[in-house]
Amino acid sequence: MMQGTRSLWQESILDSVQPTEAEPDSNFVPDALIVGAGITGLTIAYELLRRGLSVAVIDKEPKLGRGMTGRTTAHLSSALDDRFTALARHRSDAVARTAFDAHQAAIERIAEIVRDESIDCDLRRVDGYLIGAGEDGPKTIDDEWSTTQRLGLARVQTCKSPIAGWGSGPALRFAAQGRFHAGKYLTGLARAVVARGGRLWLGHQVVELGATDDPVWLETAAGARLKARNLVIATNAPIHERFKLQTKLAPYRTYAVALRIAAGVIGDALYWDTCHPYRYVRLQEDGDGGFWLIAGGADHKTGQVGDERDCLQAMENWARSVFVQAGETGPRWSGQVLETIDGLAFIGKSPGDDKLWVAVGDSGMGMTHGTIAGMLLADLITGRENKWADAFDPARKPVGAAGEWIRENLNVAAQLASDWLGGSDVESMDKIPVGEGAVLRHDATKIAVYRDGRGKLHVRSAVCPHLGCIVQWNRLEKGWDCPCHGSLFDPTGRVLNGPSRAPLATVEDFAGANGNPNTQEMKRAAE
Repeated sequence: MMQGTRSLWQESILDSVQPTEAEPDSNFVPDALIVGAGITGLTIAYELLRRGLSVAVIDKEPKLGRGMTGRTTAHLSSALDDRFTALARHRSDAVARTAFDAHQAAIERIAEIVRDESIDCDLRRVDGYLIGAGEDGPKTIDDEWSTTQRLGLARVQTCKSPIAGWGSGPALRFAAQGRFHAGKYLTGLARAVVARGGRLWLGHQVVELGATDDPVWLETAAGARLKARNLVIATNAPIHERFKLQTKLAPYRTYAVALRIAAGVIGDALYWDTCHPYRYVRLQEDGDGGFWLIAGGADHKTGQVGDERDCLQAMENWARSVFVQAGETGPRWSGQVLETIDGLAFIGKSPGDDKLWVAVGDSGMGMTHGTIAGMLLADLITGRENKWADAFDPARKPVGAAGEWIRENLNVAAQLASDWLGGSDVESMDKIPVGEGAVLRHDATKIAVYRDGRGKLHVRSAVCPHLGCIVQWNRLEKGWDCPCHGSLFDPTGRVLNGPSRAPLATVEDFAGANGNPNTQEMKRAAE
């Protein structure tokens, strides 16, 4: 779990789900071994179990909800974050229509699972409103309206902004959307997986995997070697490879704040706008007859901002300027979104592999993309045709999105160069306050130094084990962010989110790997 903030969903109910075994069973060879116990991994497990397959789910965290599912604002939407107009331009009208159908089907599937498994998760069916705000708002709404009508999306209608003070021009209403309590849903889904015979192994970090062997296998940090007939990577980031998919993904940090608000102040709906970066709002019951107003946005490239705390405060300031009736501040948190170059997740067979399947790249729509993954991969793994397969195919090459691919990878190259050439964040380790971290230059490399609450310094290499970028200190979450591909680490270097599978190297490990004998300063600091 990230260190600095907690979302509304990270409650004790998530801790009530226990792993089925303390240690993975290396003698059990399931039909599918799924890496990742967020909404994506558990939905895939659930759908495969319903097809009669044997399934095991493994996750590095000892409790549920410690990944990005625990940090979602839980909009259930078929209105694409990146717009149908853009997807039709990047791909085709047919793909854009398929995307709408798939996301709408995912909302309906969530409702079915809630009913079938009797999951009490505050599910509500509501409308969604895309509000034309910002300088380009009216044109964006006009273009999106034209596209949705060309695609034949009867659920979409034009209207005025339903929120006074938040856009005064046109808006679009998307019918039959939804919202729920993500923590309660994830808990219910996990219990359903276990009740249907699925194995749940929590607290086991995957460090190696073999995708070309038969059976496929993975190895944990504790040395357990687990085999399966199919291996599924459901970790949002592709932890199994470095280039084929990773270069088509871009990490963005997003922020959310919950403000107390009385019933009836605003309509119970989903709201998004067309600003850059855009904002999004919805309601959630507070348990006392009122609501939390959950406002999110202020997105930026991960690790590429001066102070994340300023972004979160700006998010709250905006929410209070629009919703002046809002009361006390509740949880405030951030999360990470992995954007694909065309706005659709990569779901299907990993390129070049036969028994390795992936569901990565949430593109800001993790709840529905995760549910789509469950339905689609259940078909593909069992040999059934699925009309969504081409749209989400991980091997796709959307020529129309080449400009986006070039832009994001130039950003990575520029970040890599500037971070290696730049100096230290502070003059010396002595300047690092308690509870904070900083990157310092040490000889020809850089080190990541954190001072804990007792004043002890924790020194690690600042070089991300994934592809060699320099991590940055996140002042809000109190951890290390890779600004190139989005690997996240806790203050002492433990990996929290991929694509890296390894922690930040220790002083001794880094020195040994790089032939650098001059480590006395770092060793003394780490003692």
